[in-house]
Amino acid sequence: MKIEIKHIAFGGAEHKKEIDLRYKVLRQPLGLNYTQEQLDAEKDEFHFAAFDGEKLAGCLLMKAIDKEEIKMRQVAVDEDYQGKGVGKGLVLYSEKYATENGFSVITLHARKTAVPFYEKLGYKIVGDEFTEVTIPHFKMNKEKPLFSDE
Repeated sequence: MKIEIKHIAFGGAEHKKEIDLRYKVLRQPLGLNYTQEQLDAEKDEFHFAAFDGEKLAGCLLMKAIDKEEIKMRQVAVDEDYQGKGVGKGLVLYSEKYATENGFSVITLHARKTAVPFYEKLGYKIVGDEFTEVTIPHFKMNKEKPLFSDE
């Protein structure tokens, strides 16, 4: 398995695969869909994807909040690739991107079940449990110099 992680363009064929994977992993199990408005609002976000040849193994989005903070969101890994380092690779790649682009803090809303994954990568819970898309989440963050390449 040779995974290639890269920045993909909004609106292209790879982006369509990304939306399909996010739906399958994140929304369909909850009985939810994406609205066109939600998808259109992602135009200015950074889209990262992990490919195994032509197959999309995983993806994540990053949204700049301000000059310092960037939010990681919509992290999804195809079930065939879960537990094989794809999610970790995507997070590390996005951290490097954030660092190279001057961001000093990464925030995210982690599903309660994903908290241990993010904790292993150095993220810390900030605040109390809350509900988002019908399930328990925690806000987490990571600040420089904890990013992967420092």
